[in-house]
Amino acid sequence: MSFSAILCDGTDFFGIIGNFDKAFFNGITASTSLSAERNFPEYIFIAYQMMFAIITPALITVAFINRVTFKAYIIFLILWQNFVYYPFVHMVWGGGILAEWGVLDFAGGITVHATAGFAALASIFNVGKRVENGTGPNNIPLVAIATVLLWFGCYGFNVGSELDVNAITAQAFLNTDISASVAGVTWLIIEWTTGRKRPTFIGFMTGAVAGLATITPAAGFVSLGSAFLIGLLAGTVCFLAVKFVKHKEWDDALDVWAVHGIGGVLGTIMLRVLASKSINANRANGLIHGGVGFFFKQLVAIALASAWGYLFKIMVLRHIDLVVPVKVKRIHKQKGLDLSYHGEIARQ
Repeated sequence: MSFSAILCDGTDFFGIIGNFDKAFFNGITASTSLSAERNFPEYIFIAYQMMFAIITPALITVAFINRVTFKAYIIFLILWQNFVYYPFVHMVWGGGILAEWGVLDFAGGITVHATAGFAALASIFNVGKRVENGTGPNNIPLVAIATVLLWFGCYGFNVGSELDVNAITAQAFLNTDISASVAGVTWLIIEWTTGRKRPTFIGFMTGAVAGLATITPAAGFVSLGSAFLIGLLAGTVCFLAVKFVKHKEWDDALDVWAVHGIGGVLGTIMLRVLASKSINANRANGLIHGGVGFFFKQLVAIALASAWGYLFKIMVLRHIDLVVPVKVKRIHKQKGLDLSYHGEIARQ
């Protein structure tokens, strides 16, 4: 329902959500092409979009681990996907109202990182802290493996979002690498020169993820030099956001708001500052290239996505709590939810 209709044809619902013409693969077979311009099977596009739909709520989930009951979690996933993720995908990528405005988002700064990051912030306010909060990283080698997988996965997110193999695809590939690398090194240097004055592997990896999140909306629209600047800003701004979270003693287990939420907002804004038609001729110029008008529409879009992700999460958790308990009992937190709810032990 996110890609089955467009606003300009009057076939969607008020530019906010599509229709159900393709529900349950209606009219689609393995040989159906996505479009005349994109002559590959629509099945591929469906599977590709499923990846985005899966990873977005996963980002929210890691912020409140060990604090939400499984029943409440399942209800939340269904509601959040239908009332936050799918509408924003249609509005931005599916020909909805924000797309008609000219809002740009190459691979998910608005639809993925901003909505998920601010929903994560709302959730940590609602469900409180972990009993084991402050114990530090559980397993640094596993964090390293996850970071590598995420970095590699971003080649699918960012590079694949062109839906073609061309110059923009190559640009997005290198922009992704440059932003992540610069952000990781920037974070490392800031750690090394401030506070405890110790460079950490965790810090480098967190910075790299910040760079990946921040370049996401701009990957196919900016130059290599702009990607360097975005990485520099991502490493700095997201580092400060993480410090702010620690200062406020919010228990965001994986710094989802500070890294993904703030990164998505920052990248979306920088896209409208730095985008150039010399990189992507089919899109608009950014602020420094004379594209003043669309800059403010981009600000409205990112503010709307962040606010709705945050407010909906607060509302939905409160209403779910009227049906099934949302917060985990302290004894279950101490035992661990794997054992308490599923009868399994993730680690010895």
